Amino acid sequence: MAAERRRGERVVFERGVPAHMMGIDGTWRRDCTLEDVSETGAKLTIEGSVEGLHLKEFFLLLSSTGLAYRRCELAWVNGDQIGVNFLKTGDKKKRAPARREQVV
Repeated sequence: MAAERRRGERVVFERGVPAHMMGIDGTWRRDCTLEDVSETGAKLTIEGSVEGLHLKEFFLLLSSTGLAYRRCELAWVNGDQIGVNFLKTGDKKKRAPARREQVV
């Protein structure tokens, strides 16, 4: 049995929660099932092939309107299941400092 490496406690869903994965640039979307979730990541079961998808960074859409989402990065793959780490704002790219207009 693989050792549990997750730091936070997780919530396991008995039947899974329907969700969607979407590319950062919006060029692809896949249905998935949220199997478990913690503060830092989740386990998903993917419907269809993930071959050719850019999974380094993507969105996990948790609502049908897309208003509830998490930015993710791929942690592991095991058949049709993947593990993802949730990214916090500023984890991957540093934002440019806000420009101030000069007062003349």
